Amino acid sequence: MTNNDPLADALSGLDNAGRVGKLNLTVQPASNTIGSVLEVIYDRGYIDGFEFVEDGRAGEFEVELSGAINRCGTVKPRYSAGADEFEKWEKRYLPARDYGTLIVTTSHGVMSHYEAREQGLGGQVLAYVY
Repeated sequence: MTNNDPLADALSGLDNAGRVGKLNLTVQPASNTIGSVLEVIYDRGYIDGFEFVEDGRAGEFEVELSGAINRCGTVKPRYSAGADEFEKWEKRYLPARDYGTLIVTTSHGVMSHYEAREQGLGGQVLAYVY
């Protein structure tokens, strides 16, 4: 069976592993987008770390969970949001103000909505985590 959305599969794997209490997870196939999203999740403190492992095909990520993820998922369709519109998307996908993170792709790369707001950048909302 083929993967239609590897990012959604990776985030649902993180969500499921966190709910059952696992501390390690293998995410495959690996992609640059998944790596960038994991970097944002790591920077915000939701996971303890991750490492890319080459397996001769697309590669995979070994993720160390910290148990800090309550919920995560992708945003479909990927809505465009201006630098001043992130509050609207926070209300829609996050449980409370300043609780959780929206992950946004901008012209300067993938980052949290906090960083995008500081830099005055808009972009497309990829995912959320809290």
